[in-house]
Amino acid sequence: MAVYTELAAETLEAFLGTYDIGTLVSFHGIAEGVENSNFLLRTTEGDFILTLFERRVNAHELPWFLGLMQYLAGRGLNCPLPVSDRSGAALRCLADRPAAITTFLPGVSATQLDANLCFELGKALARLHIAGEGYDAFRPNALSPVAWGPLLDSCGDSGDVLSPGLTVEVRTALHSVEAAWPAPADLPRGQIHADLFPDNVFFQNGQVSGLIDFYFACTDFLAYDLAICLNAWCFRDEKTFEPSFAAAIMHGYESIRSLNDAEKAALPILCQGAAIRFLLTRLYDWINTPADALVTRKDPLAYLRRLRHFQNTSHV
Repeated sequence: MAVYTELAAETLEAFLGTYDIGTLVSFHGIAEGVENSNFLLRTTEGDFILTLFERRVNAHELPWFLGLMQYLAGRGLNCPLPVSDRSGAALRCLADRPAAITTFLPGVSATQLDANLCFELGKALARLHIAGEGYDAFRPNALSPVAWGPLLDSCGDSGDVLSPGLTVEVRTALHSVEAAWPAPADLPRGQIHADLFPDNVFFQNGQVSGLIDFYFACTDFLAYDLAICLNAWCFRDEKTFEPSFAAAIMHGYESIRSLNDAEKAALPILCQGAAIRFLLTRLYDWINTPADALVTRKDPLAYLRRLRHFQNTSHV
């Protein structure tokens, strides 16, 4: 989440006038994340989230994301539910951008991770994968390995300013991972979140109360989603790998959905791939985020450290 587009109260009030969710009481931008402009809305009927879609999201794919959230919510997963206007449309246009309002979920993201929270995260991820069964619409992963080379090329040698030799190191790792990446039929596939970082998981009383920000969701290896979480949740201060966190995520996940042998064997290479994916998108955002955007840039080198860790382990 972030804010790239500012809104005037009068503009927002007129927009909300086409919904049956009350009148505007207050709103403010949300600075977390890097992709879209997000606002917390408070109306006379309650709290909602407004998203203006800005950057990597293809507007033609937005019905897929909104449909997935509707499907998952209907299967009992605690995720944002898109709100339709009086005409029945969940996807609208505001400030010349595609826009959607979703329900607000209770809870807060964890600022201090521990093994218990990681265990609950693992369970929630497995429940998401099971809930997604039957949502047959296919969306390819726009940030799969085939996208990483062009993304690295688009950054030029900018990475070497952050860390001398970074470009060559990442390109070498990328070629190695591409060569070892599983074929589509090798591992179970389904609908994955693909961005389940701690700020996209809400907790209440030590339990997961909601999963948010599904705008990277796609159809891909279920185990790749697990690899993303192992990258995102298991490094203290984004530096030091915490084995107990990884074990807790794995145990939590397998308490709901068992991994097969091929998935377990593939996890080290999937973890390397996840590290490369987030290193590259962080590097791209580091270079291209406007200076005046209400957004917190993320350190690309944190994922270089993750990549090196997973390169040096034969198991997770």
